[in-house]
Amino acid sequence: MGLDDKADTRTEKLSGGQRQRLSIACALVHEPELVFLDEPTAALDPQARRNLWDLLSSLNDHGRTVVLTTHYMDEAEALCDRVAIMDRGRILQLASPAALIRDLDAGVRISVEPSAIDASSAGQLDGVDSVEEQDSSVVLATHDPATVLAQLAERQALQGLQVKSATLEDVFLTLTGREYRA
Repeated sequence: MGLDDKADTRTEKLSGGQRQRLSIACALVHEPELVFLDEPTAALDPQARRNLWDLLSSLNDHGRTVVLTTHYMDEAEALCDRVAIMDRGRILQLASPAALIRDLDAGVRISVEPSAIDASSAGQLDGVDSVEEQDSSVVLATHDPATVLAQLAERQALQGLQVKSATLEDVFLTLTGREYRA
């Protein structure tokens, strides 16, 4: 857990992230077959977070079961074989991350620089569902990205190209809503 240099340090002198890593190490030291982790990457810096991801993946690869609760949807998408989207104590959906995302049917968002193509021209491309102008990009929503990308390539309009599909966070927000909760 990257705490070797803190072996002689009292727990109360550790940072929040170091305490979190120590807590996880204590939970795993006896090599349990089943591990419950509640928000294990809270307070961790990006390196420690990714190292923990590697450790959890390794545990899973060695046949151990990890039950993980997290608000970080990218974490659940990367680590989990199955995800339960919960709201107010009820399971709304339970499936693999890929199945949850696929069932959302959100399409793909293709972004290019405004210098590549203007919004009105982009809206005329075959397969484009909608066009949105943002600060530094024109964003095309589509369910047929191959057709749209081919047309953009024909027009040499790929400057600043980014292609993004839906994520588990999109699924969560669609199922639970976006309003703040007390």
